[in-house]
This record gives sequence, structure tokens and C-alpha cells, in this order.
Amino acid sequence: MSEEQVERAEQSDAPPTTAVHQRAVAHEAAEARSWHEAAIVGRTVTINRPRGELYAFWRDFRNLAGFMENIRSVEVGDGQRSHWVIAAPAGRTVEWDSVITQDEPDRLIAWESIDGDIKNTGMIQFSDAAPGRGTLVSATIVYDPPAGEIGKLIAKLFQKEPKIQARRDLRRFKQLMETGEISTSEAGPAAPRGGMKTDEKEQ
Repeated sequence: MSEEQVERAEQSDAPPTTAVHQRAVAHEAAEARSWHEAAIVGRTVTINRPRGELYAFWRDFRNLAGFMENIRSVEVGDGQRSHWVIAAPAGRTVEWDSVITQDEPDRLIAWESIDGDIKNTGMIQFSDAAPGRGTLVSATIVYDPPAGEIGKLIAKLFQKEPKIQARRDLRRFKQLMETGEISTSEAGPAAPRGGMKTDEKEQ
């Protein structure tokens, strides 16, 4: 996914959270890649930390397994490529390789899958919030729902509603970066314990 594709979709009169906006972004991404169809997940959260700190943490994809519930592991290759293992229902996993397509320090990271069970592309953007409020972190992920047995697994994986899962993951990221830990109500078995802050902006 390119920043230009996201910006063109955002030029619509529809707010970014509406189904109209999401369909526009998904259609743009699917058409550019000759995908049969595409689904989109997009969320934004305000985190009271500097842009540079948040960018640096996210840029090391190995850190993502610490707060994203479904990520089993991310292995980083040459700095641009990485291998992702995602927990799926019934003890199964889905995997893919991805490559960074855009990298602007302290501003954005974009990636795209190049091989694996799920075709996907996405972007994480970091922008200044209101003075004294830290950083707006916006995540947009577009994926091509696969067919067959893998498709059934993916459907079950996202049965919890991907927008809700994305909101939970960004909330956990906020907690981790603001407090250094994740509250027990949100954390997995291996996550640290701690309190939750609530000054969150979501879109």
C-alpha cells in the first residue's frame, strides 16, 4: 500500500472510519495488485510519547509480538524483509513473508507480503497530536481473503471482528509505550502487569 493510495481515498467526503472510505481504500489496493477482492482494517490511537520513539519501536517488527495478540513471531531478515507467523484457530498457524515498501523515519512504515498464506499490504503512520498530547498512530491493513482451507482458517481467525482486534492491539501498544507494561485485563500470559491509561483517540 502506498501513501498516495491512502491519501486518494481520504479525499472522499466520507470520514475515514466509514464503510465508504474503507471500500475506497480496499478497492484501490486490490485493483493495483490484481487481487480478486480486498478487506480493510484501519484504526488510530493517540499515544503520549514522541514520534521518533514510537517509530523506532515499531520499525523493529520483532517487538510486535509483545502486544499484538495473534502474532506468534516475526523474524527479521535483511532489514527490509521479514517472516510472520500468526496464530490461527485449532492450534494452526498462517505464515507469510513481507517486504518494506516505504520507510520514512519518524513518519511512516509501509509493507507488502511477497509470499505466504495471506496476501496483505499495510501502513503505520505517525503524526503529531495536539500540543502536549504526543503522537497520533494510524494503522491501515488491506488483505486479500484467501479461498479453500486457509480461507476458512482466516475467516475463523477474524471472526472476533478485525476492527475490534486492531483497536485492542493499538490500545495494548499505547499501554506498553506509555507505562512500560500491559494491564492484566489486556495482556496475554507472558505480558507484564500494570495499569491502563484511557486518554485514547480512536477512529
